[in-house]
Amino acid sequence: MTTCTKAIACLFASAALFSSCKNHPTGDDSGWRVYGGSKKSQRYSSLTQIDIDNVKQLQVAWVYHTNDADMKAHSQIQCNPIMVNGLLYGTTPKLRLFALDAATGKQKWIFNPAGNTNATPSNFGMNNNRGVTYWEDGDDKRILYCAGSNIYTVNAETGELITSFGNEGKIDLHNDLGRDAKDMYVTATSPGVIYKDIYIIGSRVNETADAAPGHIRAYDVRTGKLKWIFHTIPYPGEFGYDTWKDTAAYKHIGSANSWTGFSLDEKTGVLFAPTGSAAYDFYGGKRKGAGLFANCLLAIDASTGKLKWHYQVIHHDIWDKDLPAAPVLVTVKHDGKDVDAVAQPTKHGFVFLLDRATGKPLFPVKETPVETKSELIGEQPWPTQPIPSLPVPYARQTLTEKDINPYLSDSSKAEVLKRLKTYRYGNMFLPPGKIPSLIFPGFDGGAEWGGPAFDPSTGIIYINANEMAWVMTMIDAKQDIPKSETFNMAGQRLFTNNCMGCHGQDRKGTGNYPSLINVGLKYKDQQISDLLQSGRRMMPSFKQLSDPERQAIISYITENKKNGIKAFVAVHKQVDPYMDIPYQMTGYNKFLSKEGYPVISPPWGTLNAIDLNTGKMVWRIPLGNDPVFEKVAKTPTGTENYGGPVVTAGGLVFIAASKDGKIRAFDKRNGKVLWEAKLPAPGFATPSVYEIGGKEYLVIACGGGKLGTQSGDSYVAFALPD
Repeated sequence: MTTCTKAIACLFASAALFSSCKNHPTGDDSGWRVYGGSKKSQRYSSLTQIDIDNVKQLQVAWVYHTNDADMKAHSQIQCNPIMVNGLLYGTTPKLRLFALDAATGKQKWIFNPAGNTNATPSNFGMNNNRGVTYWEDGDDKRILYCAGSNIYTVNAETGELITSFGNEGKIDLHNDLGRDAKDMYVTATSPGVIYKDIYIIGSRVNETADAAPGHIRAYDVRTGKLKWIFHTIPYPGEFGYDTWKDTAAYKHIGSANSWTGFSLDEKTGVLFAPTGSAAYDFYGGKRKGAGLFANCLLAIDASTGKLKWHYQVIHHDIWDKDLPAAPVLVTVKHDGKDVDAVAQPTKHGFVFLLDRATGKPLFPVKETPVETKSELIGEQPWPTQPIPSLPVPYARQTLTEKDINPYLSDSSKAEVLKRLKTYRYGNMFLPPGKIPSLIFPGFDGGAEWGGPAFDPSTGIIYINANEMAWVMTMIDAKQDIPKSETFNMAGQRLFTNNCMGCHGQDRKGTGNYPSLINVGLKYKDQQISDLLQSGRRMMPSFKQLSDPERQAIISYITENKKNGIKAFVAVHKQVDPYMDIPYQMTGYNKFLSKEGYPVISPPWGTLNAIDLNTGKMVWRIPLGNDPVFEKVAKTPTGTENYGGPVVTAGGLVFIAASKDGKIRAFDKRNGKVLWEAKLPAPGFATPSVYEIGGKEYLVIACGGGKLGTQSGDSYVAFALPD
């Protein structure tokens, strides 16, 4: 662990200094009115009632149960709730919207987008939800949020649908994309943001070749009418169009979506939008070129949707290196001056610190030559990738044989080393191929969607990171359809092309995706068919499949011998050449030992404090502890983690996120654990901090469901005793 510098130690000399610092922000910070605490995405609270001296006295103030967790389906709650005018707004595992008394946790109202209390998630394509958006004008107070493919607008005081908005209270995200997307998967995981009377929203779409375009849209918050659209894959005549070698790419290529949510500078009216990779994620032979505006941070005029500047952090992405979280708007000391900047974390462990007005890096960034030789026909990797000199990386970015988990048995280590010799590894930018390559940092970061916290009084950013290696292997896609095939044969073919990437070649699951072995014992055929059409959480919908194709997949994955031997009549469709991808990835496979343990040495999750004024690390600690290794590991191992931190003027960093199901408070000066509490289920979400009735509260959603943990249905509030 890196110790604080003398200057930092002086800055943090006492808890009292946190609230009296001359740079301490002013204004009403009693609430948590916006996802992430503010439109700057700082995840910062100026409240000081809970501080480094009394935090150990925190106790449960109230618990709210949603009563709709689905243990069988590994339901989750990823919501960072907001608090406005004494009411706490959040969502349940089945994406019902609720309002609670923020002081007591007593439910005021609940809104069910399905229209009845017995509806299940698959009825309308449930997705994870990470937050909601509040808007008011006088007595008109609204909550906007996404469930399925719809944005709903609800009266914030009564929970009733506002039918004057859009089409009877909702807008369908399949619309207004400039292409026919009715059968494509389109939803929104993160909440939109309000600028004046404009509601701006991104989207989550498929990452396969048939993905919808990820264009950013803005709507009139009162009427739901489209105000503007920003094409993340540029049209002819638009800036960036010539970065695609094929001039027709905009008609066919999808994704490049802003799924993380946004940051907004309300003084200048500039929206900051990060984007993900273009589809298909791991093969770019159908989308040659640098590919703007995929993998970019965009600065957009929030009133008009016009581009002000862009910065691309990965050129021609073939590793799924989406920008994983909204950037943080910061002010730092640079070359002796206060500079308004934007700090963008990445999955591969970098923070890009850019001038907010121009997009120019504050620290030097070198376009570094990378491997361009690919065994995949048609692939043309970009010859360089941008590597910032500072801030320092917050995650390990390479591994060697010396990085093998020391707590593995001798036989397990030998098996791992034997396997490692068959892999390609050594840097982050090895082109995907048929010989397996290690992805490190992994598909889930580095940084993830929880995002960092920033302390405006010190210039220090706090970032939690995953450190897990994954294995990527490409295979030839099976495109040839035999003259005669059974339902099981067709099902295997269709499974390979549509499902293997998540559930693996052997159907046993990969990474965070579940096994399909014995799935027929858990679900009826009709339930599986409904799910294939609607999607759920990480699983996209497959509306493009015909009913016979869905039935073939069901026969294959349920091992239905009776139906599986029936003759399948192939559905011959005209294949868009852009969708005719010659290669498939075998799955999101973590690099694990034969016992299922991480192969690399700990820590497997960390919390990092970086001084953005200097770009240097202040401290770095493991986040969480894996109980499997508690007895043999001398220090906490850290765990994979989802959800972000909150930093307060009381001198604390609060974060849950870890697999071990605890929430912790750290001394923001040095990373020392000052308090921890066991949650009813892991809190894979970002906490909220607010004050009501003279008391400061810390609230966390406890939904579990990831990393093999049990699902939960509660929001837990902590406060100091009266």
